[in-house]
Amino acid sequence: MDINRKRKAILICPGGAYAWTSPREAEPVAIRFAGHGFQCFVLDYSCSPTGAEYPVALSQALLALKTIRENSDDWHVDPDKIAICGFSAGGHLAANVSCDYNNEEALGLIGAKKDEGKPNASLLCYPVITSGEWAHKDSIKNLLGSRFSPETEEYVSLENRVTKDNPPTFIWHTFEDNAVPVQNSLFYALALKEKEVPCELHIFPKGGHGLSLAAAETNRDGAPGTIREIAQWPELAADFLIRLFGE
Repeated sequence: MDINRKRKAILICPGGAYAWTSPREAEPVAIRFAGHGFQCFVLDYSCSPTGAEYPVALSQALLALKTIRENSDDWHVDPDKIAICGFSAGGHLAANVSCDYNNEEALGLIGAKKDEGKPNASLLCYPVITSGEWAHKDSIKNLLGSRFSPETEEYVSLENRVTKDNPPTFIWHTFEDNAVPVQNSLFYALALKEKEVPCELHIFPKGGHGLSLAAAETNRDGAPGTIREIAQWPELAADFLIRLFGE
């Protein structure tokens, strides 16, 4: 069934407070989007227990995007239709890539050139964004490690890093999230609006943090992980990308 067709692609960045990468936000998500016709890749980026600190994860995400483009013919990917998707701290990473894909320090770590790691779209799922009052402080501390300071903390508060060159962005969050407050997504969406970057934002009224697909296959023991109205988000995100990229 047209195995040589070049498909749209998604690079998935699981969450885990920059301390680990959650399997619940990895392969199950890739399988779901593969069903919508996307080539999917999961980035198991380095986290704080291995000594990784900013901008190591950023450089790895940029390298992953660069690698997908370099192998686009063999992997049947359209190199101009690659999205990055992130959950929680992985959402911070995806947003960081979207804001700062030409970060000189990160590009220098991987020997990449300007724009080689630029995503064409961004999907952010209950993302960590701010380092201010509504921050998920553990994520920010784990990200920065020994580089933590008021200056670096401010630098990775991504609502302040948005430019007109950010890619079109899809965001979803829950109003009840008590781990990463919904203000994170609201701040980022307002920053995108200010720069006139296309954005689709969904705020669901019920549900906690870390829902992943919000369906049975990603349920956690003891947590209400199946919420029907939230479980539609992959279809909403797929429609967003199809409108942006075409069929």
